[in-house]
This record gives sequence, structure tokens and C-alpha cells, in this order.
Amino acid sequence: MNRDLLRDLYAAVCAALLVLTAALVGTAIQHRDGSLRVGWPPLLASWDPHVGPGTPAAVVVAAAVVAYGPSLAARLSWRPLLLAVWGAGMAWTWSLALVDGWHRGVAEQLTTRNEYLPAVGRFHDIPAALRDFTRHILIDSPDNWGAHVAGHPPGATLTFVLLDRIGLGGGGWAGTWCITVGATAAVAVLVAVRTLADESLARRAAPFLVLAPAAVWVGTSADGYFAAVAAWAVALLALAVRGVRPGPYGFCSGLLFGLTVYLSYGLTLMAVVAGAVVWAGSSRRRPLLFALAGFVVVPAVFTALGFEWWEGYRILVTRYYQGAGGVRPYGYWVWANLACTVVIVGPATVAGLRRAVPRLRPAPPNRGDRRLGLLVTAALLALLVADLSGMSKAETERIWLPFAVWLLPACAFLTRARGWLVGQAVLALLVNHLLLTGW
Repeated sequence: MNRDLLRDLYAAVCAALLVLTAALVGTAIQHRDGSLRVGWPPLLASWDPHVGPGTPAAVVVAAAVVAYGPSLAARLSWRPLLLAVWGAGMAWTWSLALVDGWHRGVAEQLTTRNEYLPAVGRFHDIPAALRDFTRHILIDSPDNWGAHVAGHPPGATLTFVLLDRIGLGGGGWAGTWCITVGATAAVAVLVAVRTLADESLARRAAPFLVLAPAAVWVGTSADGYFAAVAAWAVALLALAVRGVRPGPYGFCSGLLFGLTVYLSYGLTLMAVVAGAVVWAGSSRRRPLLFALAGFVVVPAVFTALGFEWWEGYRILVTRYYQGAGGVRPYGYWVWANLACTVVIVGPATVAGLRRAVPRLRPAPPNRGDRRLGLLVTAALLALLVADLSGMSKAETERIWLPFAVWLLPACAFLTRARGWLVGQAVLALLVNHLLLTGW
């Protein structure tokens, strides 16, 4: 066994020990005073060994990607590869979601009291709902919003309102939307990696983007959809700054970045990833001007309709501490959140990050390695800032999906890909079959 592989295994073992420590310490705290407000620390889940209709498909998809993924990723032409990644990613995500069955795994996930769909009926008059949105954020306000509606800008809820308006209402369609759109995040990441770094690195990362343990939470949570919107914003920015149709792609990237910050307040931190793309891509200003022009469109529309983003965030901070956020101990979650991240990105990504950071030195083996190292390090930095903010205590296996998808390409630096893919698949299958997750 060579030294690099041994160090990779050490990194993965240390990450596993972090998860184990978070589970043991968290269980003790939860039994003592219940302050963590999760059923199976550090995850929002409960112990519930089970199988379901998605179990055979999940095993088959995992085996197929492990056996054929690396070779297909190497020899397929680029566009068929992107379609294959999307299709395989959807198959993996759907099969994992259906381990819990259609109703519990998909159709009912977004219909509970704290989710988005119960609020859809209150948006008959969208401008009026937006003008009054901030008045219903606090817990003691009349007709207060459920936790997820209150905890996000109204762009998140409006997505499901608009789906309902076009005849795609209800939990089944909402879940299908989140899985179908969420699975495209892997495609966006591959486009960005190929554009900024190197096509061979993107190809090596492709099977890991398919078999990500994060798929457990993409199917089904709205944050999987948020992750895809943010990922395409970054991918289009990468194309623009590298000179590929800088006007149209730059403008569309700005539009999606604008939408991103109206889906989740915390995704303003995607600016860190965007900064890495600009740094790695080009010094030309023209794409950035188009991106800025696109970005201002969404805030202008929401502000004109009566919703003020900064006011919403200010009130949300108060609401956050009125609920579980005011009870959950920062001293535990500031490091246990990182254990949640280990679970969603898997041991292969931890090992890949160990290899990615040295690529930041001034003279890496090649420029593509350095650019990919910069991209994944920027995502890690954004995640750490979110962690230190204290505004994401628990549930980060869902909340941090938009950052986590940008850590996965670090797996391109690994050797013995099939062995690492087995580890990723086994982790996802164990989580989905032993625990009943909150999403």
C-alpha cells in the first residue's frame, strides 16, 4: 500500500471517528436534557431498520455504477456522459427515496406542518402575500408561517405556488420536482470542473457525483432543488468567465444567483464559490458586468412586489432563536455539523479533500489541479463560515447540500476509484435502511 493511499485511509478513519464521537456525545446530551432536538444525533433521524420497494433498485444502481461508472466516464463522449450522470443520479436518488415508500419517502415529505406546501393556499394573491410575508415570520405573530417558510425568503415557497398554478400541485409533484431538478446539480458541477480545470478531472469525478450519499436528502427536500439552482449559477459563471458566450451565460448566471439568495438566506455564501470561479477563470470584466446585470433582476422584482430581503433576514434571526435554534447548544453543533457533512459527502470526499488542499500551492502538478483545488476549498470555506455563524445548528445534512456538491469533485484526485465508490454506496445504503431520516 503506497503512502498516499494510507494517508487517504487515515483521513477517512478520522472522519468516521468524528461521526462516532458526535453520535455518542450527542446521544448523552439528548438523553440528559433533550436540547439537541434531533432523534439520532447528529442527524435529524430515528433508528428504524427497514427495507422498501426502492431497496433492490438502489443495490442494482450502486453495483452498476461501481462496476461500470469509471470506465464509462472515461470513454463516453461529453454530452452523453452528462445525460448518463443525470439519469444515473436520478435512478440513485429515486431508489433511495423509495426505500421509505412512495408516500413516506416522496409524496408526504413536503406536506408536513413545517414544510412549504401547507402555505401554498395563502398565496392566492401573490403580491399581497409578499407584502405581508415578514409580518408572519415570528412565532408570536398572527398566522405565523411554518418553520421552513419562515426560515427562507419567499422564493422557496413561490416555487411550489407556481407548480400548483400550472396543475402540478401536491406532495407527489413537489417531490418529483425536487428530485428531478436536484439531480441536475451533478451535471452543473461537471460542466464547471471541465470548464475551469480539466475534462479528465471532471470525468474522474463523475461516478462520485452520481453515488453521493447526499442523494439520501436530495430525495426529498427542497434543499436539493436549491443546490441545483446554485450549482447552475456557478457553472454558467464558469463558462462566461472562460469566454464561452460571456454575455448570455453571464446574465443567466446572475439571474440564478439572484434566485438563489431568494431561495435561502444562507446561500449568500455561494459568493465565496463564485469568487473562486472568477479568480480561476479570467480577469476580464465583461462577463461580470453581465452577471451583475442579471443578478439585480430578482431582487428588483421581489422588492417591487413588497418583500424586503434584509428586513426578512433581520426578523428571521429573532424567529430562529425563538425556536429550536435558541435551545440547541452551539458548543456541540459547531463541530457536530461537520460530522453531518462527513455523512453527506462520504469517506471518499474526505480523502479527496486531503489531496485537494496541497494542490493550492503555487506550483502544483498542473494548472487544472490547482483550479479544482481552489474550487473545492472555496466551497469548504463557505461551509465553515456557515458553521461558525451559528445559524445552522443541526439539520445541516439537508441545509448544506448546496455547498456539499462542490466538495464531491475532490474525489477526482483519488486512486482506486472503485474501492472508494463502494464506501460511498455502502454509507448511503446503511443510512437509508437503518435510519428514518427527516427528509
